[in-house]
Amino acid sequence: MFYGNHKYLDIGSSRKHTSGMKRRELIELLGISGWVLTLPEPLSYFAKYNNMHSKSFEVIIIGGSYAGLSAALTLGRSLRKTLIIDGGQPCNRQTPHSHNFLTQDGSTPKEFATLAKKQVMDYDSITFYDGLVTGGKKTEKGFEVSTSNGDVFTAAKLVFATGIKDLMPDIDGFAECWGISVVHCPYCHGYEIRNKKTAIIANGDKAHHLASLVNNLTKEITILTSGPGEIEDHHLEKLKKHNIPIIEKEISAITHQNGQLDQIIFKDGSTEAFDCAYASIPFKQTLTLPEELGCQLTEHGHIEVNFMQRTTVEGIYACGDNSAMMRSVATAVYGGNITGAMINNDLTQESF
Repeated sequence: MFYGNHKYLDIGSSRKHTSGMKRRELIELLGISGWVLTLPEPLSYFAKYNNMHSKSFEVIIIGGSYAGLSAALTLGRSLRKTLIIDGGQPCNRQTPHSHNFLTQDGSTPKEFATLAKKQVMDYDSITFYDGLVTGGKKTEKGFEVSTSNGDVFTAAKLVFATGIKDLMPDIDGFAECWGISVVHCPYCHGYEIRNKKTAIIANGDKAHHLASLVNNLTKEITILTSGPGEIEDHHLEKLKKHNIPIIEKEISAITHQNGQLDQIIFKDGSTEAFDCAYASIPFKQTLTLPEELGCQLTEHGHIEVNFMQRTTVEGIYACGDNSAMMRSVATAVYGGNITGAMINNDLTQESF
């Protein structure tokens, strides 16, 4: 309770003055009541995350980042009973800022995701579940999904918005710089690292493609193939025309300061200073469950979907990085929006 400029707590018939107490002491004293007071939202709002009285939904969305939240927003506005299951590990969590998305250009991924989640959870038909999916199967009425917490949920439709997992090369310091000063996309990061001395860690057609895009952002480009070059002759001619050198020495490490690239160290002991780098690295699906349920992958490793975000298995949809060649927040949100609309349409046609 608040009296003037002093804070008091009524505990039974006693009143304890707490103006000098530390926040942790206050919370320990209050127990669950203190925990509730620390919440940024009313308790009724929080309850939507944990109200698991019902285990049956119309739609289950696995993955609660941009694509999953976008799909949920459309479904919530269509009054569809939807469960989002998310483990809280988005692939861009290390990236300082998100760019190239209207109204959110320059926001941190956490700011963006927090606002999106809050807006989605304003819809009563949406439930959010913190946890990891450990298994799933097709049922007579749709799908069954199990979680690491031991809960089992069912739904008529299933959405994979699970993103992808980048496979880091065996280069010391690479992972620490990934998404900060070693990046994948000139549209997401290029403007912020324009006019800087830039390395392109790639080989073959990917190296040529990245160099052609980055050449518009900086004229200080060097391709690092980290082994024998596999760039076709006609591409080599273009690179030479634009004064883009190629270093074929294998990379052993990246030195950096809190993720900001300083130097690239080669296995022969030589070094080269750079301000930033683009890298083309392989990936894998975050979950094997889509394949276990029969979803086909493309030759590039994405979940195969049609223009309505339907996979090759009836009743299963996919959106975001796991199924899109263009890897960006904007693309993920678009794919999620389409997914939500198509699911609502499919559910409508099945019941109308």
